[in-house]
Amino acid sequence: MIRKILLAMVAIVVIVGALGFYLGMPQSSADQSMRLPVDPAPLIAETAGGERSFTIEVADDQSERSAGLMFRETMDDDHGMLFVFPETRPVGFWMKNTPMPLDLVFIGEDGKVLDVLPGEPFSEALISPGPAVQVRYVLELKRGIAEKNGIADGGAMRHPVIAQTAG
Repeated sequence: MIRKILLAMVAIVVIVGALGFYLGMPQSSADQSMRLPVDPAPLIAETAGGERSFTIEVADDQSERSAGLMFRETMDDDHGMLFVFPETRPVGFWMKNTPMPLDLVFIGEDGKVLDVLPGEPFSEALISPGPAVQVRYVLELKRGIAEKNGIADGGAMRHPVIAQTAG
């Protein structure tokens, strides 16, 4: 009888230890990614080929902008993240901890596209249209989506967040 109790206690200790080890393991990168609510209004890209609509998450505070799409492994072609800065200024991005290749669409206060640049997965290289370019918003999309949809310099972006500063 005592032997059965000891065996049961050892089994419980082993199970509790294994569970503790499992819960202490690092989570997969998908579990570490920040997910913001999808904005109810679509972002509209005005292109030479017509209007294109995207669902977006809006990163409008420092912690959200800092995390961005880090650790995000997948994203729909018609989805992106709009980074909103409190003032118009030169900006730079990097792709540390970001496994997806991205298009970074730099947008001025008036909603005009200023530049579209590629982001390489896990790169710490600065991605910026340059120190003289004044940016208010950056839209991140999956790599190739900007070109596929005709988003290019001089195009326009419409969204209620952009309309607030564009006048």
